[in-house]
Amino acid sequence: MERADRNFVELLQELRVTQTGVQILFAFLLTLAFTPRFPSLDALQRATYVTTLLLAVLAAALFTAPAAVHRGLFGRGAKPLVVRVSSRLAGAGLAVLVLALTGSVLLVVDVAASRTGAFVAAAATLVVCGGLWGLLPWAVARRQRQQPI
Repeated sequence: MERADRNFVELLQELRVTQTGVQILFAFLLTLAFTPRFPSLDALQRATYVTTLLLAVLAAALFTAPAAVHRGLFGRGAKPLVVRVSSRLAGAGLAVLVLALTGSVLLVVDVAASRTGAFVAAAATLVVCGGLWGLLPWAVARRQRQQPI
């Protein structure tokens, strides 16, 4: 139980970092619809905006769901289960956040520069975030298994 408690505390700390970023992204996206330039967006830009906004909402929901899971199972001796479920929710939240960040970059660069530049920047965002958040932890874990400390 002590290990599950420590793991949950560490997970909550991770969620504090990611949740703040999602909240800032979501707030930015909400304000865009009320800017003078928004009515001039073309169909692709509007679709990107709506999709990205919904992805940000989903990411926020996934990052806050562990609190609801904890609240629902509090005092039932289910802390290891809470940690497992919450960890999966956080992982899904990161995957959705990558897509929301990619969509945001696509939209902003498309409006500010060019459509070609937007697709290049969005692809780079997807690759960098995917690499840092997915590939890097996998590679470090693999190396640690090969050369234990």
